[in-house]
Amino acid sequence: MTAAELLALICAAILFQLAVWVGWTVWQHRAADSSALPTPLADARLQADAHWAGWREFRVVQRCFEDSAKSQCSFYLEPLDGQALAAFKPGQFLTFALKVTARASDGSASTTDIRRCYSLSDQPDSSHYRVTIKRVPAPIDHPEFEPGLSSRHFHDHVQVGDLLRVKAPAGRFFIDPDPNVPVVLIGAGIGITPMMSMLRWCLDHQPQRRVHLYYGLRNRREQAFKAVLEGLGTSHPALTLNVVYSRPGESDVLGRDYQHAGHVDVGLLRRTLPQGRHHFYVCGPSAMLQTLVPALADWGVPVGDIHFEAFGPASVQWSGMGVTAAPAVAGLEVRFGRSGRTLIWDGQDATLLDFAERHSIAVESGCRSGSCGSCETRLLEGSVRYEHTPDHDVAQGHCLLCVGRPSTSLVLEV
Repeated sequence: MTAAELLALICAAILFQLAVWVGWTVWQHRAADSSALPTPLADARLQADAHWAGWREFRVVQRCFEDSAKSQCSFYLEPLDGQALAAFKPGQFLTFALKVTARASDGSASTTDIRRCYSLSDQPDSSHYRVTIKRVPAPIDHPEFEPGLSSRHFHDHVQVGDLLRVKAPAGRFFIDPDPNVPVVLIGAGIGITPMMSMLRWCLDHQPQRRVHLYYGLRNRREQAFKAVLEGLGTSHPALTLNVVYSRPGESDVLGRDYQHAGHVDVGLLRRTLPQGRHHFYVCGPSAMLQTLVPALADWGVPVGDIHFEAFGPASVQWSGMGVTAAPAVAGLEVRFGRSGRTLIWDGQDATLLDFAERHSIAVESGCRSGSCGSCETRLLEGSVRYEHTPDHDVAQGHCLLCVGRPSTSLVLEV
């Protein structure tokens, strides 16, 4: 073998060893990367966790008051199974199944099962949920009435370590993610809770998007998240805070504690909002929605840019709003079996739930949007139609009163 042949053989051996080493290194890196990525099975599990069916148990890991009056309490919930929580849509709510003690007029007490919906009050987090619940007192003009059954139960009985049965986040009231359209968040009273979820998400994920927050309440004593909101207003130039007090206290200072006196109405919005298109999100008591939402439309805001959610009974209608327009069919009999009353559907109400409440027929309700199933009622005779398919899986032979209207005469079990 010549010297040249020997040199060629040595070079070939070196190149072969180098190729083996490079191949081994690449294979190791790929194996490490693949182990760090979720498998299709893991993806499926996370998706199932995000939209689980039925009820899931959560443990209360923290509770804290958000206002100086201690009327609004936040509850932090972690899943008992330890699985991660996928992101929900900011503005959505949780549905709770509760066993509470109800007291009758004769003073006797009994345990009853109820369902209640509460808005998520923070942006999505993979480890926990947060809801903020306001204690509902007895009406001022009827102090003999019982205070809010569910809110009293949470405030007085739900403690750290307790387990709660919860349905997956739901609801059609959530923020549009388009960063090019500024948002106007309007919350009155405890209606601030879904606004906090939308606000925190916007500031963290779309920090350049213009956000105008209007928060209406009576005074500083009732203001939730005061220090948090003031801190966000200072640290985020894209956020404009408009806190509105209707009954300022003696120690409340205009310009320090609140920016406006009175109520959140279209006049205030017209004076303070810049020109251009905005997405409006409104949450509060029915009285505010029944005046503010139609006024926005009258101002010229396109119907598609107005989004709202009420706590408590609320029917919001205005000219050109098709989704809550009264149905053409009227004169139908609706019999409520439990109360023994037969009424005539006159087309004045948006839903059967509104119809029942207008006639003082008690119906269990929660979300009022077809998501939680609290108002599900056995349909003994007749048929009900829906403007949109309910998110809740309605049982055979039942109907949802909160989004249903009669298409024939009805007999309902409730």
